[in-house]
Amino acid sequence: MAKRGAAGRSVTPQKPLERDALPAGAEMDEGLFFNRELSWLAFNDRVLQLAESADEPLLERLKFVAIYARNLDEFFMIRVARLHEQVRANVARLVPDGAAPGNTLDKLHEGIFEQSKRHSAIFEKLLRPALAEKGLRILNAKELDADQRAQVDQRFREQIFPVLTPLAIGLGRHFPYISNLSLSLAVLLRDPEAGEESVARVKVPKELLPRFLPLKNNVFVPLEEVIAQHLGDLFPGMEVLSWSLFRVTRDADFTVSEDAEDLLKAVETELRQRRFGDVIRLEVQAGMSPKLLEPLVEALGLESRQVYEEQGLLGLGDVQAIAFAPGFPELKDPPWVPVTQPRLRPDTDSPEGVTVMAAMRRGDLLVHHPYDSFASSVERFVTEAVADPDVLAIKQTVYRTSDSSPLVPALITATENGKQAVCMVELKARFDERTNIKWANALEEAGVHVVYGIPSLKTHAKAILIVRREGERVRHYVHIGTGNYNPKTARLYTDMGLFTTDPDIGADVADLFNYLTGFGRPKSFRKLLVAPLTMREGLLEHIKRTVVAHTLERPSRIQMKMNALVDPGIIRALYDASRAGVKVELNVRGICCLRPGVPGMSENIRVVSTLGRFLEHARVYIFERGTELRCYIGSADLMPRNLDHRVEILAPVEDTTLAAQVRDSLERSLADNTHAWELQADGAWRRLTPPAGADKHWAQGEVMERATRLAQFQGGRPLP
Repeated sequence: MAKRGAAGRSVTPQKPLERDALPAGAEMDEGLFFNRELSWLAFNDRVLQLAESADEPLLERLKFVAIYARNLDEFFMIRVARLHEQVRANVARLVPDGAAPGNTLDKLHEGIFEQSKRHSAIFEKLLRPALAEKGLRILNAKELDADQRAQVDQRFREQIFPVLTPLAIGLGRHFPYISNLSLSLAVLLRDPEAGEESVARVKVPKELLPRFLPLKNNVFVPLEEVIAQHLGDLFPGMEVLSWSLFRVTRDADFTVSEDAEDLLKAVETELRQRRFGDVIRLEVQAGMSPKLLEPLVEALGLESRQVYEEQGLLGLGDVQAIAFAPGFPELKDPPWVPVTQPRLRPDTDSPEGVTVMAAMRRGDLLVHHPYDSFASSVERFVTEAVADPDVLAIKQTVYRTSDSSPLVPALITATENGKQAVCMVELKARFDERTNIKWANALEEAGVHVVYGIPSLKTHAKAILIVRREGERVRHYVHIGTGNYNPKTARLYTDMGLFTTDPDIGADVADLFNYLTGFGRPKSFRKLLVAPLTMREGLLEHIKRTVVAHTLERPSRIQMKMNALVDPGIIRALYDASRAGVKVELNVRGICCLRPGVPGMSENIRVVSTLGRFLEHARVYIFERGTELRCYIGSADLMPRNLDHRVEILAPVEDTTLAAQVRDSLERSLADNTHAWELQADGAWRRLTPPAGADKHWAQGEVMERATRLAQFQGGRPLP
């Protein structure tokens, strides 16, 4: 029986299950699949290797220290939390490799413990001293000179002390609530008169103050160190016997019921509950007194494998603020300024320039961010449409955006200009829920048609549809991307976008918006592959056709680029292609459950991961069958959640010149030998280095060079 979903629409119930779990009736085989969680841990190890690399500038290495820590925090909040839930539920079998959740947790604990030692060492023993030599010092309180101590004392009195709240633990008092990812001092006190010892907790207010307090002459001091040096002011008349830092990570995952009558209220309710999720991890400073540690572990109800002893500072994700701080350009990568796509630059024959839609009428356009400017392409596309009196409607999906994005406010302006504006806001975009709720409320108040999607599905597709009156008919102008409509990440992530007026793609995107806003459920699409309706079958059919077309005289090839490869059905199809002799080349940034290089199964499959200055984020799927080349870009990774539980789009790139550009970028990634790792049959990732006498290849650097060269010409002529 159908349930009533958002806006009263009919929703077909779906059986709740682990989004990347083994489908019912599917076969387990640990020889065919790597464990998903351990593969993720190997990905974060590659990030750590970049922090360790002497070839990277010092502040870029500090950036990777922060990225490693932030990645790990999210991994605990979602994936490790889910494993603990499975252990409590006595789940024994969920994943294709056959690993029990408890065994996976044990292996993760061991691997994370070893990585954490390296993580702390690179920061404490290498980066801090090396940065100090360059004039950027991160000091503990004992290293401060008299002038610096005076600065700190004044800062403590005026800014820090007023916002601190010491809380006693024990003595008949309720154990205090400890918020997710908060940093705290556990303090062991002694009453000199009564001779009794007690424990207190002081939260480090890094939400209100900088985690690393800036002093004169590029000196930073950790906020917790300042607080620790003034504990006597917080506990007057008491003797401070010892203190130590600890940090708590909580379960931050939630699932909105598919029975939700009001999706907005359901998400708001779940967000309030998230802060009270179970504690999954306790990080403590090495050497914490048992008198402090034991009450914490007992009160939080933790197992030994949930406690992590860290050398040095906790919460190193906060050093990102220092890594991105102004100054010290010699310690960073050279600045990159995105260029305007050549066909969108001013035309010498038309000094006023050309609109994006006018350029689209001449032929499809491809942009590759952050090499191509997001502002002069995607943002300009929408703002020009808002101002165009012939534009009738603007429809857009929003998964992740930013407070500074001009795209969403443009929809408000469009409504004020009398145009129909529709925004599909995905309220369940993890950790961006509050931002999306804020935008949704602002849009609705302005009269924009806001749709929240289907409770059982996330809308992860990236699409903009402009409907324009042209004479006696209307034309659809479409942008389909691989990344979010977020100007901040568009400068940090590598993503692609297709601008097209193709009538079939326009009709498909129009049908998709009608599916999201109304009652329809299209059974087929003209050119798009759309999850959860047609994408899985479409990709499997393309793999099958590529296998059938393969001959020794006219060999076939499959090339794919994605963030994660997890889906058992797709992996088995790729194994079939390899056994048939088809060459399969995969560029997988993160998790890869496929095992390459196994004789008789996957010896024709190569898997490479590229990491570097920008976060690789584009998804590309290319099938070569003799002279036929089918190229798709879009939003979907190859995971069960993307193929079966999300609304996703893959769009064909049919212009041969543009398809060649897509392929060129992918092949550069596959040829990278400076920022790439190759997956081995035993699960190890081997970092690639140029053979003796061979040229170095850095894919991102090469694409930056190509973008710069193209920006210097337009239509074969030097730009004015």
